[in-house]
Amino acid sequence: MTKKQPLTNAEKQKRYRDKKAAEGKKEVRGYLTTEAADCLQELREKTGWDDSTLLANAIRLTYAAQHCGQVKLLNNWLLKNGK
Repeated sequence: MTKKQPLTNAEKQKRYRDKKAAEGKKEVRGYLTTEAADCLQELREKTGWDDSTLLANAIRLTYAAQHCGQVKLLNNWLLKNGK
């Protein structure tokens, strides 16, 4: 009886990404400014959401704001309030 070779970390990550892709989910990556990171931390504390839920909801809310013509208004509020 031969023992299976344990998966490397890279193999585990690839398997995880493949599983999420099969579920129809898409990975999005990026870097946050200091202001955005502060907002992210505040949202985590207030909502209890994980990063994935925060990102998904942020994109959906931004889409809704754009669809309703409110992106400029929201962006002005962010700039005015230093966020």
